Amino acid sequence: MSTPLTIADVERIAALAHLELTDEEKHVFTKQLADILAYAEQLQAIDTAGVAATAHVNAHEAEREDELRPCLSVSEALRNAPDGAPDAGLFRVPRVIG
Repeated sequence: MSTPLTIADVERIAALAHLELTDEEKHVFTKQLADILAYAEQLQAIDTAGVAATAHVNAHEAEREDELRPCLSVSEALRNAPDGAPDAGLFRVPRVIG
């Protein structure tokens, strides 16, 4: 088993992420990160020598064919829009940049 995670380790990680943590958060995150690392060590201990490599976790084809299907008309799509512009066929949304 590797060396245990310390509060100093969490403080270093928080500094790298530009996070300010309270003392309580440092203790909580130290425990949580230690638990995550312990679980990762358990996974590393699993013998996968006889397991074939996979490119995808689903062995069967789960995707469907693209098929043209009817869709909503513009008026139907705008019917429940909170601030639609039906004349223009657009949804009005809040400004998010600048």
